[in-house]
Amino acid sequence: MTGADGTSGVGRPSDAIRPSDAIRPSGAGSAGITLSCVILTMGNRPAELDRAIASVLALRDPGVELVVVGNGTDPPPLPDGVKTVRLAENVGVAAGRNTGVDACGGDVVLFLDDDGWYPSDALSGHVAARFAADPRLAVLAFRVVDPAGGPGARWHVPRLRAGDPERSSPVTTFAGGACAIRRDAYLAAGGLPSAFFYAHEETDLAWRLIDRGYRIEYDARAQMCHPALPNARHPEFERLNGRNRVLLARRNLPWPVAVAYLLDWAAMTVVRERSAVVLRAWLAGFAEGWRMDPGRRQPISLRTVWRMTRAGRPPVI
Repeated sequence: MTGADGTSGVGRPSDAIRPSDAIRPSGAGSAGITLSCVILTMGNRPAELDRAIASVLALRDPGVELVVVGNGTDPPPLPDGVKTVRLAENVGVAAGRNTGVDACGGDVVLFLDDDGWYPSDALSGHVAARFAADPRLAVLAFRVVDPAGGPGARWHVPRLRAGDPERSSPVTTFAGGACAIRRDAYLAAGGLPSAFFYAHEETDLAWRLIDRGYRIEYDARAQMCHPALPNARHPEFERLNGRNRVLLARRNLPWPVAVAYLLDWAAMTVVRERSAVVLRAWLAGFAEGWRMDPGRRQPISLRTVWRMTRAGRPPVI
């Protein structure tokens, strides 16, 4: 994939959305907040990776430390000052991002997909100011903008009422490739669950952060660009989707809530899914989730369940 103007390579990020359309500086200070960015790559999108890197290196006031993690691949030659980490095999999104966080030193860590990019060089100042102003803010979820000018994918807006992506609000989950996370909160909550590999790992972390008293917010002013592609394009997604819903409930929910959550998602999947192949993959994953060791079980409190309900998404859907 090339940029919106048909170009690729390290240089100026695409101006499909101009910086003035994304963030207008608020004047708030960042109070010494330092930022890092982790880009995870499998090495199969070199032009897109170049564009992502260019958009991070263009961020200003403050600048951002960049860590590129090769997930089962050697990172390509990169500009001076960019840190690289090579993983011997593809360990999945969750473990790969955990490795990136271990390698960086910023107070706040941005995660960026290797086929996404930041359209505004003022993003870093906006993010730093938001975290400096609110010590209980754990995650800032970015608005994901379709560079082709379309409405974007509804699942990129991490709430049930996703029809207006320009409205900011408290949320109970976030998209992992379009966010900024307070690093000490991330580490204290145990990071992303490596066993998930991919799918719902952000929700697992989000629930644990909320249970610790932190806030998660969707900020429509903080933007990143990404094609409006479905998660299901990944061949293993449906199996991991079913499996990780079970792991998520077993790890984090009080049993009555867990039962309601799993029955709800099983029923919705059976009713909605028209493909027998996809449904079989999801149900196979659902069964696999009961056979796996989910890791440490640490149910969220009923008070947290109520906080999530007030935020618009009780943990049963």
